[in-house]
Amino acid sequence: MTRDLTTRDRAEGALWGLLLGDSLAMPVHWYYDRDALRRDYGEVRELLAPRNPHPGSILHRSHYTPVNPDADILHDQARYWGRPGIHYHQFLEAGENTLNLQLVQVLLADLEEQGRYDADWYLDRMIAFVRDPSSHRDTYVEEWLRGFFERRARGVPLRECGVIEKHIGGLAGPVAVLLLHHDDPALARTRAHEHRELTHRGPAMTEALDAVADVLLPVLAGEPLREALDGARARSDNRLLRHDFEGWEPLEDLEVIGRLLSPACYVDDSVPATLYLARKYADHPEDGLVANTMAGGDNCYRGAVLGALLGAASGVGCWPERWRRGLRYQPTLPALRERADV
Repeated sequence: MTRDLTTRDRAEGALWGLLLGDSLAMPVHWYYDRDALRRDYGEVRELLAPRNPHPGSILHRSHYTPVNPDADILHDQARYWGRPGIHYHQFLEAGENTLNLQLVQVLLADLEEQGRYDADWYLDRMIAFVRDPSSHRDTYVEEWLRGFFERRARGVPLRECGVIEKHIGGLAGPVAVLLLHHDDPALARTRAHEHRELTHRGPAMTEALDAVADVLLPVLAGEPLREALDGARARSDNRLLRHDFEGWEPLEDLEVIGRLLSPACYVDDSVPATLYLARKYADHPEDGLVANTMAGGDNCYRGAVLGALLGAASGVGCWPERWRRGLRYQPTLPALRERADV
C-alpha cells in the first residue's frame, strides 16, 4: 500500500514518472488539433515512435543562426528547420526522451559521479552534451537552449547565460533536483531554484517552481496528493495554485485544458493544468498520463511534471511494467551525501 512507502520509494516513483510522462507524449508533442492527434495515433496508451508529417508542426517558423561555430547546437538537424510538416522529435524511437529530459539524464549521471549537486559541473556537462553532434537525435532544440548558447558565445559568464523564461519545460530539471534531495526539503528547494536559475530565470519560473514544490515536497513526505494540493492552495498566495481544481474535476479534460486553460507551454496555464490532472487522477496514474497526452499541446513537459507528482504519490509500482520495460533510459536515484546542516 502506498502509505507504507518510504520517502525514497516515492522519489523513485516520481523520477520514473518524470521520464515516462515525457516519453509517452513525445510522438504527439505539440498537437493542438486533438482530432488530428486521434486520427494519427488513436488513444496513446503505449510508448510509440513519432512519424512525419506532423500536421501541426510550426518548426518551419523557427530559425537559429549560430553566433559563431562554438554556438552551433543544431548540427546536422539544422537542415530540417524552416521546412513544413517536420516532426519535432522525428528521429527518436519509442520509449526515448526529448532533449529536455535527456539533459535530466545528464544531471543524474553527474550526481551519481559527484555525490552532491554542483551547478558548475552540470553546466560543463550540459554544454559538452549539447555541442556533441553524436549525443542525441532530437530535431528540436528549445528556445532556452538557443538563448543560452547565444549568450555564452557573446562572452556572458556561464552562470548568467540563462534567459528570462515562461515555459513548463524549464521545470523538468529543477523537479529532478527536488527528487534527488528528497530527504531534505529545505535543501531540495534551495538547490532546485539554483538549478533553475542556470537556464530559466525570471519571476514566472520562480513562481511555477514554487507552486510545484509546495505540492510535491509534502507528497514525498507521505501526504496524500489531493490533501497536499488542497493544503498548498489554502496556505499560498501563489496565483498558479488559486484555481478551483476540485470544482473542475467533473468536467471533461479537454474542456478544462482547451477552454478554461490553454494547452500551450506557458506556465500561467500549463502548471494549473498539470495540478488539475494530478488531483483528478491521483488514484489512477496511468490514466492520468494518458489523459495528459491526449490533451495535446505541450503534453511532454506537462506530462513530466504530472508524472513526478503521480509517481511520488504511489511509488514506482504505479507505473505499468510495459512502460518501464519500454523506457530507453532506466533511471536510478543517486545517493547524495549533501545535507543542509553539513
